[in-house]
Amino acid sequence: SNLPLHIFLQTVVAFDSVDDESQLEVATVRTAGRDSRIITPREWDFDANPPYSYWMYYVAANLRALNALRARRGLSVFAFRPHCGEAGDPGHLAACFLAADQVNHGILLRKAPGLHYLYYLAQIGLAVSPLSNNKLFLDYNKNPFPRYFAQGLNVSLSTDDPLMLHGTKDPLIEEYCVASQVWKLTATDMCEIARNSVLQSGWEPRFKEHFLGKNYQEQNDIRQTNVPDIRVAYRKEQLHNEIEFVKSEGHEAGNLLTAS
Repeated sequence: SNLPLHIFLQTVVAFDSVDDESQLEVATVRTAGRDSRIITPREWDFDANPPYSYWMYYVAANLRALNALRARRGLSVFAFRPHCGEAGDPGHLAACFLAADQVNHGILLRKAPGLHYLYYLAQIGLAVSPLSNNKLFLDYNKNPFPRYFAQGLNVSLSTDDPLMLHGTKDPLIEEYCVASQVWKLTATDMCEIARNSVLQSGWEPRFKEHFLGKNYQEQNDIRQTNVPDIRVAYRKEQLHNEIEFVKSEGHEAGNLLTAS
């Protein structure tokens, strides 16, 4: 019934959640005597906004219902890619690990080793904006992006508020140029980051095939990506080894619990 809205939504690929994560949050636990429990949404009677984790859960839940409806009607569906882990409580990253498809920023993973490892194992996409971080929260030379990239996390370079935080008319190229100079990234590194960006994007498969080659989900086409096959094979091998390590340790721990 609303054709302009329908056409607009066909061009939307994801929803963000932009907020000031550094703000203090209201506690979500209510204590009565010796008992304590999490406050349900129906009981929320504070003037302050609910905490970040509440927002993440309910946005994700509503998007899931909306996507199911749109999929049944043959329409496009939406991903959930919130601002997360830029400032504030590292626990926000735990909420998004459970609720989000990808996240924007994620630089606080450096303070949460367990979550850092989970994000690596799950290969959750991190769109990092070092120039924005430098302006607002973290000096450029302290940004964990090069360490994330070297460790094999699924990272890409992204812009954030380019009209305010960038100095050229091509803000994404600006991010790549500064990163390559400051962190001495090689041409192969830059191509791999660009490949990650396309894989993380919401472009339709036919466009991803144009940039990455056919069967881009299964294999690397060096003629399209300029990323050597040995680099992609190394990333896959290391991820496979880590996953197998976790499985083997979990199996061994299970045997010990059974024996005890």
